[in-house]
Amino acid sequence: MSDSKPRALLFSGQGAQKVGMGADLHENSVSARALYERADELLRWPLSGYSFKGPGEILTETRVCQPALYAHGLALLAAFQDHTGRPLRFTAAAGLSLGEYTAHAAAGTFTFETGLHLVARRGALMQEACNATVGAMTTLLGATPEQAREIAAAANVDVANLNCPGQVVLSGGVKEMEAVPALAKEKGVKKAVALKVAGAYHSRLMASAAAGLAPLLATADMHASNVPVVANATAEVADGADAILRDLEAQVCGSVRWEESVRKLIAMGITDFVECGPGAVLQTMMKRIDPNVTCLTLETHADIVKHADALV
Repeated sequence: MSDSKPRALLFSGQGAQKVGMGADLHENSVSARALYERADELLRWPLSGYSFKGPGEILTETRVCQPALYAHGLALLAAFQDHTGRPLRFTAAAGLSLGEYTAHAAAGTFTFETGLHLVARRGALMQEACNATVGAMTTLLGATPEQAREIAAAANVDVANLNCPGQVVLSGGVKEMEAVPALAKEKGVKKAVALKVAGAYHSRLMASAAAGLAPLLATADMHASNVPVVANATAEVADGADAILRDLEAQVCGSVRWEESVRKLIAMGITDFVECGPGAVLQTMMKRIDPNVTCLTLETHADIVKHADALV
C-alpha cells in the first residue's frame, strides 16, 4: 500500500472473536499490554484472560466478546505503533456493529476508557435483551436487499445486516423466523441458513438495550471525529458528536448497512483498506463488495511485522 493513498481502517464485529486473540500483542508490545491491563482494571473482570485463554463459551457471551473485540482492535493499533515507531496512518474508518465503537475510539471521538465503558454496557444490555426475548437470525445467501426486505415484511421480522452482495441477515422472534426459509424459497433465494446466536441482534427485540444505552451515550464525553467515520445505520459520515451518538443508538435495533458503508468509503476515494480484527471476516466481504480495492488484515503481531513496511 502506498503512503500517498487514502486509507480506511475497518474493525470487526461480534462473531469474529476467537480464543487466543491479543495474546501475542500482549507479549510483544508494551503499549498493548498496558491497554489490556487497563481494561481488566476498569471492568473488574479478566477481559485479557478470557481473550487469551477462554474458555470459548465465556468469550462468546455478548457481554464479554464486545469489549474483548474492542480492546483487541485498539491493541493492534498500539502494537503497530510500538513496532514501527509511528501510528498507523488512516484517513477514514468504519466498523461492523460493535466495531463502529472501535472505529470511533481510533478516530478520537472518545477515549479508550469511555468507549470501553460504552461497549461493556452495550454488551450487557444486549445480553439482557436476548435473555428476555426468544430471538433468532438467518442468513439469506444469494438474496438481493429488495428480496430480503420483502421476506422480512412477510414474516414480520427485521433486516439485521446487509453485509455484501448475496449475503443479507434477517433477525426476529423465533416463531416469526420459522416462516423465513419457505418465503425465501418462494422468492428464489439460493439458501437460508440459521445462525447460532443468542438472540435477535439488530432487530426490534433489542429495543430494551437501545433504551438502556441511550442515556449513557447522551452523557458520554464525545467529540467530533478526527477523521470521517461511516455509520452503520445511515452509511454516511456523522457530522459532529450529537449525530454520532444518535447513529450509535440507532444501530442497536437498526440494520447494519455494511455494503453501503464500504461503498461510501470507496466513493470518498478510499482504495486501500486495513481490517483490524480476527478471522479476516471483513476482508472476505470486501472481495464480494469490490474486488478491485486492496484490503489487508491485521490480527496478530506477526501480521504487523509482515505488513509494517507497506503500511508506514
